[in-house]
Amino acid sequence: MKIFNLPDLGEGLPDAEIIEWYVKPGDDIAQGDLLVAMETAKAIVDVPSPQSGRVNRLYGKEGDVIETGKPLAAFGDGEVVDTGTVVGEMESTEDVIAEAAVGLSHTASSVKATPAVRALANRMDVELSMVTPSGHDGLILSDDVRRVARILTEHGKMEPLRGVRRAMARNMTQAHAEVAPATVMDDADITDLQSRADITPALIHALVAGCKAEPSLNAWYDSHANGRRVLERIHLGLAVDAPQGLFVAVMQDIQQDDQDSIAGRLVALKERIKNRSLKPSELRGYSIMLSNYGAIGGRYASPMVLPPTVAILGAGESRDEVVARDGSAVIRRILPLSLTFDHRAVTGGEATRFLKAVINDLQQ
Repeated sequence: MKIFNLPDLGEGLPDAEIIEWYVKPGDDIAQGDLLVAMETAKAIVDVPSPQSGRVNRLYGKEGDVIETGKPLAAFGDGEVVDTGTVVGEMESTEDVIAEAAVGLSHTASSVKATPAVRALANRMDVELSMVTPSGHDGLILSDDVRRVARILTEHGKMEPLRGVRRAMARNMTQAHAEVAPATVMDDADITDLQSRADITPALIHALVAGCKAEPSLNAWYDSHANGRRVLERIHLGLAVDAPQGLFVAVMQDIQQDDQDSIAGRLVALKERIKNRSLKPSELRGYSIMLSNYGAIGGRYASPMVLPPTVAILGAGESRDEVVARDGSAVIRRILPLSLTFDHRAVTGGEATRFLKAVINDLQQ
């Protein structure tokens, strides 16, 4: 019997979710036939069978998350031995165990509870970091756990984050932990732009102008080596809102494209996002990011920089405003811009020069 492990479906993706099995145990399959549909961080990928033969076992059901390199399916004859899980009794004790709390919004430095209370929380599926302690010196009591369990029951079952949203949560956690963000904001007068139906192509063209004026923002930062790589080619990561969550799709080598070419590529990219037909290579390797959140609403923001990139340009909702021109009050179309950058790799001067170049390109 041969075990087929889940291959890397992208560039270093840690796991994937089973969407649909195309076979069941006992089925005969030919090499290259579709075995399973897996959802990676951003796309659905059909995985073909690596060999011909009879399917012996499927490791997981629809909705399960399989880590890259772990068993996915077994082929051929023979039994699969499952070692199972060791189950035993936990010795009762009143000793307090204190563990560091991760991701808490309050100031407590640890979670304190006896093993019996921890066992109760485990049985009731309550995360101790969510529980407000009522015992002496911050000790969590069994009544505290039961109170939280009742609240969770009233609000219904927790919905696990899957697919795109799971990847988004992981990326945002990494960004919050690693990046030293700073944001500069300014406005661009876009009154003279020929079309306002979709300003994204003009924004992308202006972002390229910013990278050419200040290349240090088109870079990757290595926090372990404390160094950066300034990149010559511009691979734009475009943040796209979708019902499944936040997509960051890549438009590669945009440094020489004009607005018409950018507009055409943008239409094709959004169609692939809609159809969930993006290739894994279109979801990795971006060198700088753009978020046109103003198409939905909002003026200024502090967008999240995703490592290893060092900058993201955000565009808010444009509106007509009364401004002074040559001593007179006139109505102009104003676009708010927010540039968040990783201050470990980018100086304030570099960021403002970049933003100034973006604005100049939009106003030409």
